[in-house]
Amino acid sequence: MSDDANNYYAHAREHVAKVKSAAPAVAGGFANFYQSTMKPGELSVREKELIALAIGLAMRCEGCIYAHVRGAIKAGAIRQQVIEAAGVAVMMQGGPSYTYLPKLLEALDAVEAESKAA
Repeated sequence: MSDDANNYYAHAREHVAKVKSAAPAVAGGFANFYQSTMKPGELSVREKELIALAIGLAMRCEGCIYAHVRGAIKAGAIRQQVIEAAGVAVMMQGGPSYTYLPKLLEALDAVEAESKAA
């Protein structure tokens, strides 16, 4: 199995710092939009993370998959909920999403290993 998820999690903060340095207005604007959208409302943070994860999978965005698997687990989702959300993405978008399921499983394994180590 690839080590892409572990690499993403190990370097995510430094990548974000580089973007903030290079494009502070873009990074700040996105951060504000993200934070206001992802706070609890009529939908819980867990529900929003699962939706974002499914969309990221459907769009075949590796970074989105990694970020929202971690976010969903952090917000209280369990492994099977993440997998079910992925199933919805595959049902809606088909084979191209299906081919990204190994990335999702890799991310789940990495996030679960992080929480066991903590």
